[in-house]
Formats: sequence, structure tokens, C-alpha cells
Amino acid sequence: MTQGAGQGPETERAATLRDFRVPAYVHETGPYADSAQPGGAVRPDEEAFDEAYPDGYTPTQRDLPVINRGDTVQVAVDPASVGIPRQTEGPGPLFVVGDVHGYLDELVAALREKGLIDAAGSWCAGTARLWFLGDFTDRGPDGIGVIDLVMRLSAEAAAAGGYCKALMGNHELLLLGAKRFGDTPVNSGAGTATFQAAWLLNGGQKTDMDRLQDVHLQWMSRLDAMEEVDGHLLVHSDTTAYLDYGDSIEAVNDNVRETLTRNDADEVWDVFRKFTKRFSFRDEGGAEHVRSLLDMYGGTRIVHGHSPIPYLLGDVGSEDGEDSASPVVEGPHVYAEGLAIAMDGGVTMAGKLLVQQLPLDI
Repeated sequence: MTQGAGQGPETERAATLRDFRVPAYVHETGPYADSAQPGGAVRPDEEAFDEAYPDGYTPTQRDLPVINRGDTVQVAVDPASVGIPRQTEGPGPLFVVGDVHGYLDELVAALREKGLIDAAGSWCAGTARLWFLGDFTDRGPDGIGVIDLVMRLSAEAAAAGGYCKALMGNHELLLLGAKRFGDTPVNSGAGTATFQAAWLLNGGQKTDMDRLQDVHLQWMSRLDAMEEVDGHLLVHSDTTAYLDYGDSIEAVNDNVRETLTRNDADEVWDVFRKFTKRFSFRDEGGAEHVRSLLDMYGGTRIVHGHSPIPYLLGDVGSEDGEDSASPVVEGPHVYAEGLAIAMDGGVTMAGKLLVQQLPLDI
């Protein structure tokens, strides 16, 4: 079993958005370009999305577009509703955690607030079920400490009759690629690209790389890409790119893991770039994109991280590229006709690290 996570040095987090870097393609709508439906079926409105994403792009460019407010609901979390209710039978309550990005202190505080860990940082939630939606490292001060904590809580929760599990985020793929392939050129379709350069540009921390061990690499490479729990389809990214990897949850998870096992830089880059896509569920047609995933993999709602809530709401940025005031995030956001729940509270931009019990009472 891995050692417990230390708190690490205190790091002051500036209220800035300039370290949040994503590909330029994210302002495009439509997720279906250059890919085929598993089994050869034709996707809805396929022709309308043929030009949505270029055949190749390099997820190393910076700046998100301004997103207008749409069909989005903010869910306020009652501060008094902390602690885990006792379960007399059946599975315990279900919780999900949004993107952490190395902010270990904020994660510990949020888990304590929900009664999932005690003052010593140990699991105290009995049969509760906890899912992390991915993106444990980069940008923040202690990504390896976050992974160590999640690995330790997984063992402690299992011993207590509950569980703590995690999904694969695009930053796990990025860190794996940077460690395995370094400066090896990859076929990005948009010039020369390397995992090392992409990792550094997207907030890679030297302290994380220095502390990265085989046990962390093995743990990350075995993470599932998606799961369905209590009617919630859990994924990291708000994209339909998961459809490229299979027609069942098991097939998607197996195909992503198999790709990582083959250790081919170009293939791993292709998974990374697809998991970096975002915003497929917002604006016109977003609900239909959500339904395409729910119809294929099951569930009645998608729960995702990846795209910060302030961007989904249009609360940050301006037409001339100036940053606005610090975003205010109180809880998850429901959008796409109530079919999607966004969980990335924007901790990297002075937002909030979200831990939420499901289902939402709205």
C-alpha cells in the first residue's frame, strides 16, 4: 500500500486565468469529425459536423473562448448538509469529485467538509462510494500528493465496505506521455508536437515529475475512462469522443487501456487529443450529443469534469482577451436540458474544488 500523502509546501494561488491552456479548436461545435460510429452505424447529423474538428491538431495552444450563458443551472450546496448518513443496507451514498489539479490542501478540506475523511486525513465514511473524475496533476503544487491520497483512500474505503475509485483524465494521459515519450515527436497533424512540450505548456510541475514512481504510472495507466453508477454516466471530458472507442463501457475502457499498453507515442497522443476536446454538450445541439452517449452507454445523466464551470457560464474573459474578476462557484452546474452535470469548479483559476453527493435534488 502506498504511503499517505503529505501536505507539501504552502503555495499562494493567484486569481488568474492565464495558466489555463487548451487547444484553439474548443470554440468549434460538433464532436463527430474524422471518426466512425462503433459498428459502422451513422451518427445523427453526421454531415453537419464533418468540419467541426480538424484532422489533426496540437493540444498545446492557450486561451479559452468566451462562452455565452446558456441552459445552465447553478446548484447551491447547503453547508449544513455534511456528514455521511448511516446505511442500514445496500450501497452507501455516492459522491463525485471534480478536477483537482494538484491542489491537495483544497481537496483535503473539501473531503473533510463532506465527512468523507477525518481530521487525520483517513477514510471515515464507511460504505460511502467516492468517484474522482480525473485530472489529479498539473498546474497545482502537489499532484503526486493527490494521487498518493486517492490511492490510500481506495484501500481504506474498501476495508470499510465502501470504495474510492477514479477515472482517466486528459492530464493523466499527458503526464504518462511526458514520462514515457518525453521529446519524441508525435504525429499531431499540425506540425511537430511532443508530450513533453504539451505537458509543460499545460501546467506540468517539475516536482511532480521528480516524485513520479512506477506505482503512480501503473495506477494511472489502469484507470477506467467511464463508468455508470446509479443512473449517472461518469466521464472526465464533455465530449462525444468516447464513441470512437467502443459501443459499451467495457469496450471503451478496454480499448483505452490496450492503447496505453502498446506504448506507441502516436496512439497515446491520439487518445490524449480526443480526451482534450470539450464543450460538446453546451449550446445548440448539446443535449442531443449527451443523448448519443446515454443511448450508447446507459444512464440518465452525464456527470463530467474537464471544462471549468466559469467558462460554461461565460463568467470569465472578454472579447478583447482581458481577464475578468475571479469566478464565483458555489456548486455543480446542470445544463443541456438537465442531462449534464459539470463538476470542474475551476480550482486552478481561484474557483472551487467540488465534492458533491449524487443525485442532485433539483
